[in-house]
Amino acid sequence: GEDSRSFHVSIQAPPSIASTREIPVITAVAGGQLLLECPEGAEPQPNIEWHREGSLLQEDARRQILAQGRFLQLRAVAAADGGEYSCRATSAPGDTGPRVLVQVHG
Repeated sequence: GEDSRSFHVSIQAPPSIASTREIPVITAVAGGQLLLECPEGAEPQPNIEWHREGSLLQEDARRQILAQGRFLQLRAVAAADGGEYSCRATSAPGDTGPRVLVQVHG
């Protein structure tokens, strides 16, 4: 007997770091809550840092880092929270890891 299967393979070019349109954009509503996930796949999870516009984010009453850094939770989102967020494992070489652009409306 003979068995045949067909597969459709889609090949996508890697995103260009220099191009801002390749960064996912998340829209948040002012006064609402936002949860960002860092897609680091390492197990066990290394320590993960969150940055906003290149500056290390510190936790406060509105900003909490959850699950060893895998999630960043923003409460009572304000226009000032908009900007580019990135996360990276502290053990990883390089400046930043995955990035996301947050836009606040309302």
